[in-house]
Amino acid sequence: MAYATEIRTVHLGLRDRVSAIMKSFAEAREQRKVYIRTLNELNALNNRDLADLGISASEIPYIARQAAYGAK
Repeated sequence: MAYATEIRTVHLGLRDRVSAIMKSFAEAREQRKVYIRTLNELNALNNRDLADLGISASEIPYIARQAAYGAK
């Protein structure tokens, strides 16, 4: 059986925590931009163009979410 003989913890300062929050916010904002842009571009297509792509109008929000946030 193994035992931990030394445990180190990293104490982040206020600056590091604020920086991490700002980075997280910026990443979320960029993902939202991708979502909105994809949604707008797909909504601009008519039903015939969507059919050519194999997409129904009801799938547009799902496809935009996948493009922005990845498959989940």
